[in-house]
Amino acid sequence: MSKAILRLIKPLNRPPPRIKSAVKILITPQIKNLANEVCEILRSEDKQWEESLQNRFIGDDITPSEVAHLVFDKIRDCELGLKFYGFISHNSFDLDGFAYSSLLKLLARSRVFAEIDTVLLECLHSEEKRPTHEALGIVIRACAESGVCFKALELYSYLLRNYNALPQLPACNSLLNGLVKEGKLDAAWRVYEEMVRRDEASEISCLDNYSVSIMVKGLCKEGKVEKGRRLIEKRWGRNCIPNIVFYNILIDGYCKRGDLTRAHEFFEELKVKGFFPNQETYGAMIDGFCKRGEFEKVDQLRRIPLIYNNVVDGKCKYSLVGEAFETTRKMMEVGCPLDIVTYNSLISNACKDGNVLDAEKLLEEGINRGLVPNKLSFTPLIHAYCRERNFERASCLLVEMTRSGHKPDLITYGGLIHGLVVAGEVEAALTIRNNMVERGVSPDACIYNVLINGLCKKSRLADAEQLLQEMLGCNVSLDAYVYATLVDGYIRSGNFDDAEKLFDLIIKRGVDPGIVGYNAMIKGYCKLGKIKDAVLCINKMTRRNISPDEFTYSTIIDGFIKQNDLLGALTVFGLVIKQKYTPNVVMYTSIISGFCRCRHVSGAERILRGMQSNGVPPNVVTYSVMIGSCCKEGKLAQASSFFEEMMMSKCNPNDVTFHYLVNGLSNNAASIIQSTQDGSEWHKPMLLDIFGTMVCDGWHPISAAYSSIVACLCLNRMLGTALQLTDKMLNKGFPLDSVSLAALLHGACLVGKSKEWNSMITSKPIDAKLDVALKYLTIFGRYSTHELTKETSVILHSLLQDSCLTNELAGSRSLNKQ
Repeated sequence: MSKAILRLIKPLNRPPPRIKSAVKILITPQIKNLANEVCEILRSEDKQWEESLQNRFIGDDITPSEVAHLVFDKIRDCELGLKFYGFISHNSFDLDGFAYSSLLKLLARSRVFAEIDTVLLECLHSEEKRPTHEALGIVIRACAESGVCFKALELYSYLLRNYNALPQLPACNSLLNGLVKEGKLDAAWRVYEEMVRRDEASEISCLDNYSVSIMVKGLCKEGKVEKGRRLIEKRWGRNCIPNIVFYNILIDGYCKRGDLTRAHEFFEELKVKGFFPNQETYGAMIDGFCKRGEFEKVDQLRRIPLIYNNVVDGKCKYSLVGEAFETTRKMMEVGCPLDIVTYNSLISNACKDGNVLDAEKLLEEGINRGLVPNKLSFTPLIHAYCRERNFERASCLLVEMTRSGHKPDLITYGGLIHGLVVAGEVEAALTIRNNMVERGVSPDACIYNVLINGLCKKSRLADAEQLLQEMLGCNVSLDAYVYATLVDGYIRSGNFDDAEKLFDLIIKRGVDPGIVGYNAMIKGYCKLGKIKDAVLCINKMTRRNISPDEFTYSTIIDGFIKQNDLLGALTVFGLVIKQKYTPNVVMYTSIISGFCRCRHVSGAERILRGMQSNGVPPNVVTYSVMIGSCCKEGKLAQASSFFEEMMMSKCNPNDVTFHYLVNGLSNNAASIIQSTQDGSEWHKPMLLDIFGTMVCDGWHPISAAYSSIVACLCLNRMLGTALQLTDKMLNKGFPLDSVSLAALLHGACLVGKSKEWNSMITSKPIDAKLDVALKYLTIFGRYSTHELTKETSVILHSLLQDSCLTNELAGSRSLNKQ
């Protein structure tokens, strides 16, 4: 792993500072000048910056801690602030509460919560170092707005206990909003009630309209709209003035609850009270009617063109595209011109339905009407063409959009870059990234993650590292997915040591790798056979309150199986069931594979029946494992039965399945011939019946194996798979013989394609005799209806009257011994 990257992401190593009494420092011009000089030294890229700082303070009566609060206030780059903080700690200087407050405000602006935690641990338990009320409020707001509500709530409680005060109103509102978004209504109510209590006991406003609206939204989200309405009425006149926002929240709440009558009453009431409905008002009403399909009521809301546009969009989303176009016709009838917003709705929904050409025509029609397309006109088309892998057209639209004077944004570029990476066009995606940077659009973490992921999958680790270094240099916050992608990239390339180092570093830095990161490491450990390390990794994640998911359990079970530790796999499998998870098909298949490795086919079958009874259908891998194991054990009847079950379940076999069956049949041809000639196993499976007859008639075992598989596929309505297998047979030197010919015709009749069957085989070399085909058609009749066999027989007999085809078939030299 690049040393440059390690330097950028390594955790700060700070020794604990000595505790001294805080002294309030008088800010003199000398201190101000010194603070400015310190900032300049920190901003310089001088490698000897520490020495420069020490030299600057030598012989001066001022210590670094005396200018610290000014430096932290002046510096906007948190990395520079942390650098100075590390310098102070390393040289055993002390900070007071003012300096810690300035540092916390700096860190809060940059949302670096691991560093915030470190600083809080150092300053909250000392009177001299305790931050100001304002600084803690800013940290609370930063935590709440970044989704770290548990930390915000802890600090809020600390403020109440130690300062006997609430955070500033914006911080309280951010905390309320965060708690409501996370569904923690009980905690939000406790905060809100404290705000109400202090508001009533103080002359200072401790809550406002926004506070109340947040709680009303929370109640409406739970369907308690009436309680939300009463809350508004209770607060009227107490720093809570009724406005359109409150009405919109309630109307939206009633609409989402399906109470459109009550929503309409409030809609009328707000107009009586002098409020003007806005886009949100109409949008909530129209959305409610559209979800109920009551478009006749929507038509009554003819007030402004905006309403028609919402109707068009609503009908498109309701899959009533024809009615949406009818609405556009009505718009023109009443003199309401179609605007670009109308066309954007139609274009977006056409793209969503995969009708990209129709969307292009709509864009062209809008331009011909004199409308100027905007970002929302081009972006859906660009994304749609990316999904179709038509990157040339997507790129042309991007150029056209830019020429129209509309700057592509992150969403536009992101869709194109993601599409290119998925298609494997990583180099083209990097070119688009360069173009967006040149145009002043900075990539976000999501775009970097997509590009790094694409590079890792192409085994371009050096380029991925360079991109990560660029990302860090641009101060783009790394999320768990970026780290997990790089960890996975190292593992894919065999650089497991680097993956482990990076994983340990991000944990030390305080970044939560998340389930994705842990799963990447567990996968790597299992790949190397380090099952104990994989188990330890699971223990680490559970200690961090990260619950293993299906991928975690599937990976560890598969890891145990590949180490031939069936008992260990069963222990984990039992844990999954004990925790009331439903094991998925991957887990079941791994356990089945474990039993098969131990040559315990009956145990594997018990697991197979168990998964079916639990509603988990086996997939092609499951069946192939069972079939392969039976073939290796010489249990051909059992393998054939599983193959028939697989086809009856409409589970398409693959090349692995065919390989197991062909090898199993051809290697055991002698015993199958014996059982066929003895007449034993009268109720034998279809595959053995056809194969046994063929080898007794003189077919080569491998040829007979392929043809009997084709016949079974056709008799089970899998004509497409049978045709693909005949193509593979031809590539291996096996022409279409009498049995395959009869089977394909029978299969075509079975699926209602008797008129098309001839076109299916015209391009295939045929080596067949019609009398032999008719004989095997009789065998197929055992597994089909008399009417179908008769229909197939009539078509085969008609071939005798077709002189051209008869000569071609009769004149061909058969590879089979008839």
